[in-house]
Amino acid sequence: MSGTRIAFLDRDGTLIEEPSDFQVDSYAKVRFVEGMIPALLQLRDAGFEFVMVTNQDGLGTASFPREQFEGPQAMVLQLLESQGIRFREVLVDESFEHENKPTRKPGLGMMMHYLRDRSIDLANSIVVGDRETDLQLARNLGCRGFRLGPGFTTWAQIAHEVANAPRRALVERKTKETKIRVEVDLDSPAEPRVRTGHGFFDHMLEQLGKHGGFALSLQCEGDLGVDEHHTVEDCALAIGQALREALGSKRGVARYGDSVGRGAITLPMDETLAGAAVDLSGRPYFVFEGKFGRDEVGGLATELVPHFFRSLADEGRMSLHLRVQGENTHHQVEACFKAVARALRKAIRREGRELPSTKGVL
Repeated sequence: MSGTRIAFLDRDGTLIEEPSDFQVDSYAKVRFVEGMIPALLQLRDAGFEFVMVTNQDGLGTASFPREQFEGPQAMVLQLLESQGIRFREVLVDESFEHENKPTRKPGLGMMMHYLRDRSIDLANSIVVGDRETDLQLARNLGCRGFRLGPGFTTWAQIAHEVANAPRRALVERKTKETKIRVEVDLDSPAEPRVRTGHGFFDHMLEQLGKHGGFALSLQCEGDLGVDEHHTVEDCALAIGQALREALGSKRGVARYGDSVGRGAITLPMDETLAGAAVDLSGRPYFVFEGKFGRDEVGGLATELVPHFFRSLADEGRMSLHLRVQGENTHHQVEACFKAVARALRKAIRREGRELPSTKGVL
């Protein structure tokens, strides 16, 4: 299960423009930074929650009375909320820079609870600000940092890079029986590149990428001198892991691979008919219905076909139903791979920004 991603946001110079005297102490000084609201809406729809982290030098002293801060601050929060942007928490340090308090950015004194909370995905969270101290805060948290301003980046660029990030994954798996490297890119259809040392199995894996509509590159060195079992199983596990990692939080995906009638892809191949249904539920389950006419085809034991898909479902954290009927064993096996690929093609496609689950997680 993926954790909660946080966008830790500076205020002055990031959400609102910073005035020449560096103090937003009146309503007249409140001006939003260009492009900030649409960018935050994109980040929100991509699953981010927001935390404001701001240094307000000497807040509550004679040089910066609290009431001069609270009015403009309340207006900023109210206006952003009216646009659908709500903050999980607002953290304000009131010290002066020379005091060197641990609560002042880039210190973590105000944010230790985020380091302790295992439900927070800090590695995939971000910090956005307009100063080097904001980038240092990102390094201290273990997040990715973005600096706004001339010569650095814009809100539009941040939203594009973070919210529309390509769904890619690289998995390297090494055991005593196999050494595997697999790469997938769910948003870049490309000719599959597969090399396992087993020609028929290569041909079947190529069907997954080609008919699944995603780039698949896989190299495997396995103990084929023993038999093909470890190669088939470990390739399935590596591909399943790569798909799961590339999908991330699964926000915006279709989730289900469905089509005609009862929610299954029905794929004919001459006399053979195969059907597959996929749910990217986060709960591994596999059901197979069918009987192959021969024990082996192309040097591949047919008992390994359902085993491949069970392993794929287990490591991909998906529910997968597969059925096949026919007379030609080659057609049966190939139709299975094509049917699952077509089901995956529909399940992984992007349909918007929502998480397709009432539970709030997948």
